Amino acid sequence: MREKHGPRLLAIAAAFLIAAAPFASAQERGGGATSRNDQRRGEAQATPRTPLPPEAVTQHSIDLGGQTLAFTARAGAVRLVDANSGSAQADIAYVAFERSDAGDAAKRPITFALNGGPGAASGFLNIGAMGPWRLSMSGAALAPSAPPVTTANAETWLAFTDLVFIDPPGTGFTRVLTDSDDVRRHFYSVSGDIDILSVTIRKWLEQHNRLASPKFIVGESYGGFRAPKIAHVLQDTENVGVNGIAMLSPVIDFSWFEGTTPLTRVALLPAMTAVARGATDRTKLADVEAYATTEYLSDLLKGPRDKDAIDRLSTKVAGFLALDRALVARLGGRVDADTFLRERGRAQQRVGSVYDGTISALDPNPNAAESHWSDPFLDGLRAPIASAMADITVNRLNWPVGELRYEILNNQVVRQWNWDRGRRTNEALGDLRQILALDPQMRVLVMGGLTDLITTYFGSKMLVDQLPAYGDARRVRFEAVPGGHMFYSRDDARAALRDAGRELIEGRHVGE
Repeated sequence: MREKHGPRLLAIAAAFLIAAAPFASAQERGGGATSRNDQRRGEAQATPRTPLPPEAVTQHSIDLGGQTLAFTARAGAVRLVDANSGSAQADIAYVAFERSDAGDAAKRPITFALNGGPGAASGFLNIGAMGPWRLSMSGAALAPSAPPVTTANAETWLAFTDLVFIDPPGTGFTRVLTDSDDVRRHFYSVSGDIDILSVTIRKWLEQHNRLASPKFIVGESYGGFRAPKIAHVLQDTENVGVNGIAMLSPVIDFSWFEGTTPLTRVALLPAMTAVARGATDRTKLADVEAYATTEYLSDLLKGPRDKDAIDRLSTKVAGFLALDRALVARLGGRVDADTFLRERGRAQQRVGSVYDGTISALDPNPNAAESHWSDPFLDGLRAPIASAMADITVNRLNWPVGELRYEILNNQVVRQWNWDRGRRTNEALGDLRQILALDPQMRVLVMGGLTDLITTYFGSKMLVDQLPAYGDARRVRFEAVPGGHMFYSRDDARAALRDAGRELIEGRHVGE
């Protein structure tokens, strides 16, 4: 995701984005990130501030084209505490759906879903793609005033796996229950976030007697970055094995998706071309993919002082992107996503979405030199998704959270986020290598939208291509589908995601 009038926040998303801290796992094991004063204050605090209510359990069913799917819904929170003082640190909210007509729960797969940001709640994946109810995310639904009305989701994953949607601190209804600045800083860090989410998953499994179930993790955007890291920590620290992960529109390596390096530009060109062509099939992009990894990369590496290289780049790139060649030449053949989205709609006074370049909206300042619109797609979805999730959780699932607001996107989280050694030094490919090498049963799905200009499908493909076979190359599946960052907003891509998810969870390979 990206912050309004600021840097991009990589999402979830769709999709998609506060923080809880590494302290949770460390302190529940007896270590501690809090000071002695913090511990004394926690011990003296008899009643945690705004604790979340006990889990609410309700029964439901939906009709999927003549087939009735019955399920149990749970809305509640996992309490994280300081192991030294016993003081409450956070209530991590979740919404879970479990089939009530599918036999022994211990044998059923269970899937934990997370969005990204950091700072995004899991509502995007819940009512956008995987849950039993769905909110439209296209056409007239892309407006704050769109009615937040959900319908039965024909593409729900509940047909083949139970589901748990988790909201990190600062998102959804999750609440931090301590005044400790140290704890909060730990929550809002790369490593702390992974630790507390891993502890939350382990505790949820223990509390609901699901440790024997096949376990999967789905993450979108920054959630896709989280997924292999959480699986790694669950294996290595929490003693919980994970059978597979799905990384949707993932930011696998920040250095590949941000900045102006030649590889970043190679990753971006096919996605911008997909937007220019309105492509919904990757086979229609074979020419630009081939060019990007050969002549384009070669001319980029020659540098901006090579006039012949600039001349070749300007002609080819202008052709792929349907932009004026003189403009491309002024940019040295190096067209960034924001310029592309602004220039292709400038004559119509419209600006495109970096989350899906095929979607545009009226430009608030069409005569300005630059556009400062946060994003027409994402901004239009915030209110309907947040309202729909609040209505489902409070009214349909009967979880009495009082006057708490459902935080769908929290920009304060990314402003406070601790990127450890720096944002662009963070990558998840190393964790992916570790979990695949350690467990020969581990399976991975990586999926991206063709017209996503943030975490480009081609960037993900190039990174996945760097993985060894690990005994069977089919254990890692990459697929590019129509649509943008939240590609599941399209009916065809949502169906493709459901089918790929079923294959991942059932352990089948494509075509079997």
